[in-house]
Amino acid sequence: MVRPSSAKCTAELVKFSGALPEVEQRRGGEGSRHIAFTVRGRTFCYLTDDHHGDRRLGLIVKAPPGVAGVLVVSEPDRFYVPPYIGHRGWVGLWLDRAPVDWAEVRELFVESYCLTAPKKLVAALGV
Repeated sequence: MVRPSSAKCTAELVKFSGALPEVEQRRGGEGSRHIAFTVRGRTFCYLTDDHHGDRRLGLIVKAPPGVAGVLVVSEPDRFYVPPYIGHRGWVGLWLDRAPVDWAEVRELFVESYCLTAPKKLVAALGV
């Protein structure tokens, strides 16, 4: 199986973000291949590509209390505790493990948005 490209992952996340109010994206610093997705200046998702030379492609999102630990323990080949923010309830999903379940990625992306966005924006989604 072929690992999805960073461009393919970015395109999918951009497509998902189009259905969510006030989502913006910003690229990491110079030479970085990371993208942060934000709502009103608050980050709710990172797409990391070769983070600190790990040669991996990952999605990092906020998770409801207790969920990150359950995911990492139940599927350690797919989910991981991301550096720096994992202790705050964020969880990572390796995207270089093909095939990627894009419905699952969308669910994680939207849930993270809902945990971050103002209640008024979330209410507008009807979720």
